[in-house]
Amino acid sequence: MDDLPEHVAENRRYWNAMAGDWVAAGERAWASEPSWGMWGIPESDLGLLPVDMGGMRAIDLGCGTGYVSAWMTRRGATVTAIDISEHQLATARRLAVEHELSIEFILGSAESVPRPDASFDIAVSEYGAAIWCDPYVWIPEAVRLLRSGGRLIFLGNHPLTAVTTPVDGAPVVRTLVRPWFGMHLSDWRHVPIDPGGMEFGLTPSGWIDLFSAAGLVVERYLELQAPPGDPDETPFSVSRGWARDYPSEQVWVVTKR
Repeated sequence: MDDLPEHVAENRRYWNAMAGDWVAAGERAWASEPSWGMWGIPESDLGLLPVDMGGMRAIDLGCGTGYVSAWMTRRGATVTAIDISEHQLATARRLAVEHELSIEFILGSAESVPRPDASFDIAVSEYGAAIWCDPYVWIPEAVRLLRSGGRLIFLGNHPLTAVTTPVDGAPVVRTLVRPWFGMHLSDWRHVPIDPGGMEFGLTPSGWIDLFSAAGLVVERYLELQAPPGDPDETPFSVSRGWARDYPSEQVWVVTKR
């Protein structure tokens, strides 16, 4: 993987360095029923995955420790999973063996997947490509990989979190800090608090314009609310109290024309 784009190389370094911090969470997710995002909202509440995926070919874009791949495999899909981090994939491969699930893992970027056109019926990203890859690159690549009528489902940060994150990288606040218009790349390498990684995001209108240009039709758009609980609990720079009042995560479900 020589000559990687700057953001791909940085995110590979970042996730390799912190992969050990995600092993326990990955083990729990592999052993659990599907639940989504930082707040663990049950799949039974969101209905993102087909109940029966028998005969479906699925790809997990930026799979991390591979738990979404496990969920789809258990529902009957034939799953391919790709991630840029060797260390994350080492955990994923170990857990696949332990859970006796057959999943094809690829070391690489979701911006350039070494598989033929129209190879998959469904593509999924929970965070992964959804925030760590350039949408102007990975969305057209996902479209290339999907058959006509295939579905792309992805979950990531809501754009409100981008414009309410202080310049020092501290947890989100209840005032606007950054501009709404023109959002695309957030470079966290040099912030004082939790430095590292380069994330991407668009406004909803930006996503819709991109989908239209790429040949995708929007089926669903969800803005996720944190369940009740301790308002001061703050995973991943967003407090539960904040996420009860404002959406911290979004889900897009789109279909290839």
